[in-house]
Amino acid sequence: MATTTERRTKTLRGQANRPRAGIKPTAPLLPFRAGHGGARPGAGRKPKIPGRPGVEHRQRDPLAKRFPVHVTLKLRSGLPRLRSGREYAALRAAFAAGCARNLSGVFRLCHYAVLNDHLHLICEAEGRTALSRGLQGLLIRIARALNKLWSRRGSVFADRYHDHILKSPREVRNALRYVFGNAKKHAAEGREVTVPQAIDTFTSAPWFTGFRERITVHGIEAIVRPVTDARTWLLTEGWLRHGRISVHEVPVTA
Repeated sequence: MATTTERRTKTLRGQANRPRAGIKPTAPLLPFRAGHGGARPGAGRKPKIPGRPGVEHRQRDPLAKRFPVHVTLKLRSGLPRLRSGREYAALRAAFAAGCARNLSGVFRLCHYAVLNDHLHLICEAEGRTALSRGLQGLLIRIARALNKLWSRRGSVFADRYHDHILKSPREVRNALRYVFGNAKKHAAEGREVTVPQAIDTFTSAPWFTGFRERITVHGIEAIVRPVTDARTWLLTEGWLRHGRISVHEVPVTA
């Protein structure tokens, strides 16, 4: 039978082990075991196209309505080329339908270039949300039109769109030169692209009024205009501070 001293000792020990009022007990620190977390070679989301990095999955920069945007879209591998008569007609019809759908001007497709496996667009929007929604609707139209033409189902674009906000007259002029002359640059590099005319007719160049030279495109009046007028100062007047674009200009960088 426990004595009074032993019972008092047990009581004091129990009180010592109890947490004090208002103080949360803390768990003892355990040694961290080396595992597979943290930065390491090969970590992260794998690219949808092997060997080609995709667009980073990060929060996109805010977009003010006064800035145009240069958007790039890549096709999935293994699909037919876009620079052919039937494919381009389907794309042009989708562009025109998208412009007619966005009569409010919240999202505007102002210029474009069609390459074999990717698209370049110069757009305007009232903000980041308007740009995302406008592009989403346009890409759905394009995918449906091309899948119907190719008698297939499934996704058409390989990854998220890449966008670059154009914040100065110089940036806008460079983007316009890049869009209208990109195919000529590819042709000069020996890629499977040809541009036999003075301007690339697989772009919105036939509807562009900012060339230094006078351009006449026969039969253009019979085609529904696939782009809409720009409204931002940068894309209407600002870029002209650096001079009109010549049909012979070719972008230097890819």
